[in-house]
Amino acid sequence: MKKKRILIIEDDHDIAELLQHTLQQEGYESFHLASGAKGINEAKNAHPDLIILDLMLPDVGGIDVCRALKLNKKLSNIPILMLTAKGEDHDRITGFEAGADDYVTKPFSPRELMLRIKAIFRRLESADALGKKESLKYKDLLVIPEKHEVKWKNEDIRLTTIEFKLLLYLLETKGRVATRESLLDRVWGLSEDLTTRTVDTHIKRLREKLGDAGMFIETIRGVGYKFVE
Repeated sequence: MKKKRILIIEDDHDIAELLQHTLQQEGYESFHLASGAKGINEAKNAHPDLIILDLMLPDVGGIDVCRALKLNKKLSNIPILMLTAKGEDHDRITGFEAGADDYVTKPFSPRELMLRIKAIFRRLESADALGKKESLKYKDLLVIPEKHEVKWKNEDIRLTTIEFKLLLYLLETKGRVATRESLLDRVWGLSEDLTTRTVDTHIKRLREKLGDAGMFIETIRGVGYKFVE
């Protein structure tokens, strides 16, 4: 079985060494760059299976790197795990808004980091399995799991893996309320250290990307969300 390749973009060489050692023990291949700009170029050339990205980089900041990767059509589906010494909610939300798939605060437990990486890969496998599902249509909104495509009035809408899974789950359970906790469990698959605000942040981004179709996702105050019938 081909080893998964992980790109580390981290300017602290001691942390990068620890990451590479831990990843090697878990059977992953890894390569390291200390610059945000070089990291973007390497991602374009190597197309890794996952990127571990430090928030505070000396040249291009981690948030800008994350945005650049997610705006690139060929790279947008590569999962990104943000790594930072900052632990404030604002930093987490900013990271998720930029398209990060998960967030770990330094100092971190190598075991926790590996659990999160494995959870991300499980989500990707789950997303691949979505391809076996039939297309779903609601009014002028079309979701095609096989191609990971969403169209509104025949216009393509580009979503991250998390956003796509959120939309698909809400559409499949149309008319029923999904609690924030159930969304964390069904979409993220790992609720430790993730708060319900994580769900709110992703729903906000999803609505923005859907444009007029965002009105189909209704907020049930104090509970969660539902896709209107």
